[in-house]
Amino acid sequence: MSTTLQKPSVFPVSHMAEHLIGSEIIKLANEVNELIKKGEKIANLTIGDFDPAVFPIPTVLRDEIIKAYQEGHTNYPVANGMLDLRKEVSAFIERFQGLKYSADEVLIAGGARPVIYGIYSTLIDPGDKVIYPVPSWNNNHYCHLLQAKGVAVEALPENNFMPTADAIRPHLKGAVLLALCSPQNPTGTVFTKDQLQVICDMVLEENNSRRPDEKPLYLMYDQIYSALTFGENHHYDPVSLCPDLRPYTIFVDGLSKSIAATGIRVGWAFGPVNVIDKMKSILSHVGAWSPKAEQVAAGRFMANTEAVSTYMTHFKKEVEDRLHAFYDGFTDMHNAGLGVRCIEPMAAIYLTVQFDLKGKKTADGKVLATTEDITDFILNEAKMAIVPFAAFGASKDSTWYRLSVGTCKKELIPSMLETLRTALSSLS
Repeated sequence: MSTTLQKPSVFPVSHMAEHLIGSEIIKLANEVNELIKKGEKIANLTIGDFDPAVFPIPTVLRDEIIKAYQEGHTNYPVANGMLDLRKEVSAFIERFQGLKYSADEVLIAGGARPVIYGIYSTLIDPGDKVIYPVPSWNNNHYCHLLQAKGVAVEALPENNFMPTADAIRPHLKGAVLLALCSPQNPTGTVFTKDQLQVICDMVLEENNSRRPDEKPLYLMYDQIYSALTFGENHHYDPVSLCPDLRPYTIFVDGLSKSIAATGIRVGWAFGPVNVIDKMKSILSHVGAWSPKAEQVAAGRFMANTEAVSTYMTHFKKEVEDRLHAFYDGFTDMHNAGLGVRCIEPMAAIYLTVQFDLKGKKTADGKVLATTEDITDFILNEAKMAIVPFAAFGASKDSTWYRLSVGTCKKELIPSMLETLRTALSSLS
């Protein structure tokens, strides 16, 4: 008598894929969009994107993209990015940051995501230690993808959710990568000059202590929101503060956030040539190139310094106006004892908000016992969709949230705030 083994209906995949968590932010944004399609009137403030009807890309850039396609720029770009664009990025970096990086030290890719993946892939072997703050964007997922040993350093509200040198220092020994971001996603906060200086000195000291046969401690510095700082807040970077860190620092940047061009997919890295060249090789196998026509257009646009300056000045003010409108409204609610507070906007397109509502009871008698309960209440009763910090690696018990203004019409903010106030006032 023979026995036939029944094949499973679903075959196993890699351990990495099986345990990979997809983007929590995209998942939440999609769920909210489905509710909107069904007729729900919800303010979707989840995803770090822009509504083109609210924030159109620069007209000059749009026209250059059309022109580039008309000229037939539809074949493959060169692997490290079109030379004219890399030259313009080099000039842009020097103009805005005073940093001198040649075109050969610049790598163009299809946005910041492949750039970050390229950095991780180039520097990390399975089991290598990576230090990153929480909350932060996607570092936990990149550690999983590359099988790194992720060390999450908790950033606290009293430090505007920016990591401190004291919190990082105990983890430096044996670490291969320190992943930092300023302005920070999700918090919209920035390093002060002194905060970053201490971290830079510490990283340099660690590298000076390592043997020649040891991997150095590299610093990935994501500054994609650097053009969007407000008031007295300024952007600082590791190499300007500590030039000796240049061999260890790889920057992440791009067009997407500074000119509302998220769908154009033109991002870049710049840093030491040996790292940049290896990233180029890795990304050439992945096919993560920015489209050639968009690269040609971006280079021409960036060369038009007047058009760049005019757009960025207007765009920055529009973003800041929205953030401050929400901030002022939340502050009024806080002063009224409604269990909400937020950090004054410093940068980027995000506002950090806390809803301290655990233990509160809804009008129908339901107790808000968990962060999930609070999130559902804000969505269903206040008609406002925002992202809990748990989606950025923070504790599931955190009551802090990210609010994004990239899709928000200014004239609708008062009504959003009034709906929220009414909902919060109904709690007991």
